[in-house]
Amino acid sequence: MATPYAQRDVTFVEASASRDTVALVARVLLAAIYFLSGFGKITGFAGTASYIAAHGLPFPGLGALLAIVVEIGGGLMLLVGWKARWTSLILALYTVVAGVLFHAYWNDADSAARMGDYINFWKNISMAGGFLMVFAFGPGRYSIERG
Repeated sequence: MATPYAQRDVTFVEASASRDTVALVARVLLAAIYFLSGFGKITGFAGTASYIAAHGLPFPGLGALLAIVVEIGGGLMLLVGWKARWTSLILALYTVVAGVLFHAYWNDADSAARMGDYINFWKNISMAGGFLMVFAFGPGRYSIERG
């Protein structure tokens, strides 16, 4: 005969497996945009460097290379769950900084540009929130770290 304590333990195990599955799906979804963006920067390296230069930042080639490393490398580390907490903290910072530097809607005079930057800025901020959740709670059991 199952006691209330035994029943609670079974429920906890089932909830834990669900959380780990959701954590894996969340990591896949967070990493996906970085793979797409990073590979786009590789294939369009000159355009990426020009975009960085157009925003008045120094060393646009180095900035493009750094962006590729962070997006592809960080996305891969997050995806497999290796050093996921620190990787997600770096990606959260990177995402907020990118939002401020490249989607500063408050500086746009054109209303269409302002709306596009507004959407992208707040997308970045929301994604940073997802990364901070990984930092706070770990990558889940379905990861290299299993934590």
